[in-house]
Amino acid sequence: MENESIIRVSVFLTIFVVMATLEALLPARKAVLARKERWVGNLSMVVLGAVVSRLLVPASLAGISLWASANNVGLFNMVSANESAVAVFVAVATSVVLFDIIIYWQHRLFHTVPILWKVHKMHHADSHVDTTTGLRFHPIEIVISLAVKAAAVAILGAPVMAIVIFEVALNGFSLFNHANIRIPQKWDDKLSWFIITQRLHRIHHSQAKDESNSNFGFSVSWWDKIFRSFKARASDSDENLLIGQSDVPPTKKNASVLSLLLQPFSKARSVNE
Repeated sequence: MENESIIRVSVFLTIFVVMATLEALLPARKAVLARKERWVGNLSMVVLGAVVSRLLVPASLAGISLWASANNVGLFNMVSANESAVAVFVAVATSVVLFDIIIYWQHRLFHTVPILWKVHKMHHADSHVDTTTGLRFHPIEIVISLAVKAAAVAILGAPVMAIVIFEVALNGFSLFNHANIRIPQKWDDKLSWFIITQRLHRIHHSQAKDESNSNFGFSVSWWDKIFRSFKARASDSDENLLIGQSDVPPTKKNASVLSLLLQPFSKARSVNE
């Protein structure tokens, strides 16, 4: 349990520093608001989300996994007759893949169910996509996501190792594909066969509804291709693509911590309008 926290924090900080440095040296797009005006609010969301998560689930997802294992709860705990290396590998690999699919559909539902979109819209209202946008999720969304993952861990009886791998990947890829950098197009096209690149994810943050409702994957691009939500190109160039939400202007006030927290409760238009 102690190693899990150390691993997650170490990888998180390393990727954040690397991506933030690359953004500063080789920015893909210019932000409308100053970095300080955006970063204070965005980084505050991850702190608030962590506090709320720990209050609701003190044992963490790894703790739920250990409880499920001790009480023989969950699919893998019930069907596994031994703890051979093969059995452990199958349980870990299958759990990670299933978690990935679950998060894909969770993300997609946040875009299609109006009440969920009201919460998720705060993430998309960022006028500029950079590494901190990958941390900008409303505490309510964090709670819902935590509940979904906790249920998945209990139902599957997922091993702790699978949770560590998935959570590290989830946080790492969120920082990576939100980064304000641009991979050369020929390499971007090759990488997009396997992963969601920064350019592909900026399409997902487009103000255009049909573009925002695409590229839901947080890491691999397979699920978008399988479930027909993949979009390789936007209608406009990556340099000129309109980012954010048209009804949430890029102002200092809208970027404040209080505004971000109150945004789901403000009068809003229809889904992705």
